[in-house]
Amino acid sequence: MLLRLSALRSIRRFTSSSSYSSHSPSPPPLPSRSPSISSFCTVPSSMAASHHKDEAYLSAVIPKRITLFVQIQANQLEKLKSLPHDPIKITLPDGTVKEGKKWETTPMDIAAGISKGLANSALISAVNDELWDMSRPLEGDCKLELFKFDSDKGRDTLWHSSAHILGQAIEQEYGCQLCIGPCTTRGEGFYYDACYEKDLGLNDNHFPNIEAGAVKAAKEAQPFERIEVTKDQAMEMFSENKFKVEIIKDLPADKTITVYRCGPLVDLCRGPHIPNTSFVKAFKCLRASSAYWRGDKDRESLQRVYGISYPDQKQLKKYLQFLEEAKKYDHRLLGVKQELFFCHHLSPGSWFFLPLGTRVYNKLMEFIKEQYWKRGYTEVITPNMYNMNLWETSGHAANYKDNMFTFDIEKQEFGLKPMNCPGHCLMFQHRVRSYRELPIRMADFGVLHRNEASGALSGLTRVRRFQQDDAHIFCTEDQVTEEVKGVLEFIDYAYKIFGFTYELKLSTRPEKYLGDLETWDKAENDLKVALDAFGKTWQLNEGDGAFYGPKIDITVSDALNRKFQCATLQLDFQLPDRFKLEYSGDDEAKRNRPVMIHRAVLGSVERMFAILLEHYKGKWPFWLSPRQAIVCPISKKSEEYALKVKAQIHDAGYYVDADITDRKIDKKVREAQLAQYNYILVVGETEAATGQVSVRIRDSAAHSVKSIEDLLEEFKTKTAEYQ
Repeated sequence: MLLRLSALRSIRRFTSSSSYSSHSPSPPPLPSRSPSISSFCTVPSSMAASHHKDEAYLSAVIPKRITLFVQIQANQLEKLKSLPHDPIKITLPDGTVKEGKKWETTPMDIAAGISKGLANSALISAVNDELWDMSRPLEGDCKLELFKFDSDKGRDTLWHSSAHILGQAIEQEYGCQLCIGPCTTRGEGFYYDACYEKDLGLNDNHFPNIEAGAVKAAKEAQPFERIEVTKDQAMEMFSENKFKVEIIKDLPADKTITVYRCGPLVDLCRGPHIPNTSFVKAFKCLRASSAYWRGDKDRESLQRVYGISYPDQKQLKKYLQFLEEAKKYDHRLLGVKQELFFCHHLSPGSWFFLPLGTRVYNKLMEFIKEQYWKRGYTEVITPNMYNMNLWETSGHAANYKDNMFTFDIEKQEFGLKPMNCPGHCLMFQHRVRSYRELPIRMADFGVLHRNEASGALSGLTRVRRFQQDDAHIFCTEDQVTEEVKGVLEFIDYAYKIFGFTYELKLSTRPEKYLGDLETWDKAENDLKVALDAFGKTWQLNEGDGAFYGPKIDITVSDALNRKFQCATLQLDFQLPDRFKLEYSGDDEAKRNRPVMIHRAVLGSVERMFAILLEHYKGKWPFWLSPRQAIVCPISKKSEEYALKVKAQIHDAGYYVDADITDRKIDKKVREAQLAQYNYILVVGETEAATGQVSVRIRDSAAHSVKSIEDLLEEFKTKTAEYQ
């Protein structure tokens, strides 16, 4: 009875502090007046009058969810109290051992015991490498790490939690059905998808109301509270939300389901989260767009709001300034300005590369091909379309068909290839292979097509037609470590040329995986050995591998400090098994299964083109530039010599133009600078008489006089910088 009364009191409070541990530090002060359940479903009249809101939906679902949450939470807290609180040892990264109590001590307790500053800045913890809420009790002896916002884990947790704050604001403001709200895969904030009774056409005008709701939630220091529920309890809690119901139905029967609450929001979520909403000190809505439920164009249309948050206003201000700076270098704008590429409505998602853009595109592929020659790769060419039987064998028909372009030929179904790996399996399979041939490094620049939804298309970064520097390495298990190390060295070489920094993560066996544990353990260990031998710092990313094998994720940072994932390095045991690939061992009678390594350095050439264009801010390095030089005659008298110089440079293999318009020389030089020519070569009667050129380098007022021979030698040196 006492528990029921306590639960009811908790429902009437705007926040109910997590009582997992009596030693948890006190949250920041709450508002002096705590609103009742009914106030969860209302907003100030000045805000509510501006749009339709489904009050009936809010009045039905908010009190129900909170009531169920508090009841389940009370039962779980009571159970925790009955468990033995035996002493435990908590080991910190520096080897320090802290004392605690089982089912009582929390990571927040440990942080508070170290320093008040750490307790106020630690956002999330890892217990035995598993991410763990700061307020969740420890369950035994463990190693413990604490993460602030300056770490990927801390940042992503703040942004994931901010998505819940965003969800709370839009649910309260518009009475919508919430769908999903993760942090973005590119590490630039978060979003929440929602379905509205009436399409609001969300835009910038709605953001002040949403931001006001988010700020209100943050000021109230609403704790993120966690409970575990059964599938039936989850279905009851979210019965009015068809999207959550669909997610719950798809979960395995024995899956542990977690639900989080912050203030009036009760949300299905695996977590973990920051201690409370007050850790979000700066919040901003960035943009709104439409989306489809589960990315399926035949499903419900949703509205998505993107946001960003930080633990202080200074970082938010800096980020917003960065966005303004980045806008100036958007590849879609620079591409048009520099006459590199364009897209046409008659072929959405498939870009036209103009002559200058084709120069860059081809140079990127030549760069990789030169390395293929040096690193023992063999280039192959494979078909663009296959009978769907191939994709059934590979498993793509079952898991990827919606993203393929399919069509009928003579009453048989075919598909354009979205990736090269099944074709490479056929190529390996077409004759008997010997262990003496391995490793086989098979590279393919074949054209790929993926049926991306029109709303997902975005410049060159999300397209329907593209090429990859795609390669697959077929090797023995004993060769995996050296091959992986070789790929890592290839990636390191290329990214240094581009001026990228990068991070490495080893993603290990996920919950759903194919194959046996012994094979997985060996593969993961092989990757660890290769990473250690490579000598760069790397992180463990538990449970985020592909279902067919572990992988190494490579995240690059460009000059604007944005993060991208371009390179790929994955081990695959399933495709060789599905295609029954074999090679003969030293015992000719014995047949062995090869390991397949998927790898790319550039990834999509289109996407890398876009990243590099923005990374260089439109100022291409000489070796990659589509406009390496231009010859500018001072007057008509020196035009003949200018054309002669142009011919010499062209014959030497460089991209060169000549400006023989009747404009004044200052105007010619200025236009050449704006067009981003690397070298501007001014010639007059003096240069013509001496066989020289006056050399100006882009972005520099200084100039020098060189002979054509010396200039070409300088070009040769500049080109060799990437080789």
